[in-house]
Amino acid sequence: MSRVAKNPINIPDGVTISLQESIIKVNGSKGELEFVIPNSVSVNQSDQELTVAYDEASKESTALAGTTRALVNNMIIGVSQGFEKKLELRGVGYRAKASGKSLELTLGFSHPVVYELPNEVEVEIPSQTEIILRSFNKQVLGQVAAEIRSFRPPEPYKGKGVRYSDEYVKRKEAKKAGG
Repeated sequence: MSRVAKNPINIPDGVTISLQESIIKVNGSKGELEFVIPNSVSVNQSDQELTVAYDEASKESTALAGTTRALVNNMIIGVSQGFEKKLELRGVGYRAKASGKSLELTLGFSHPVVYELPNEVEVEIPSQTEIILRSFNKQVLGQVAAEIRSFRPPEPYKGKGVRYSDEYVKRKEAKKAGG
């Protein structure tokens, strides 16, 4: 029994939804997204609400119902408000610079790392060690943030690297000299 799928999804003003067979399209001020609804689940629209219907006897249907509801809800939030991820660069000489759709990172390598951003993602750099990524597509935004972080993940001894702003890195103690 999926508890998540039982909650209805409210549709805010300015968001239009079109259901065609097994495809749901969500349009808003930030952009347009579409999702293919699994066969064992159906989405119903009434006024300013969406509900997810599924077969409670089927395990697959129950599992997909909660996932479908969460994905459709994230699409609606994305096209109306948008999503944001913040990254921090920690380390001596670590810097970020944005120009157009490319992000240039200096991360202690012998060369700068140039990352081409997808069309859906916008970047803002308030300071040289902060990166703010914005998008209406939560999945693409998370993927881009994870790829940028993977260039130099935070290490546990000095804490250097690219990390999410809300991430906590557990520090380890260095080797002790002596004997």
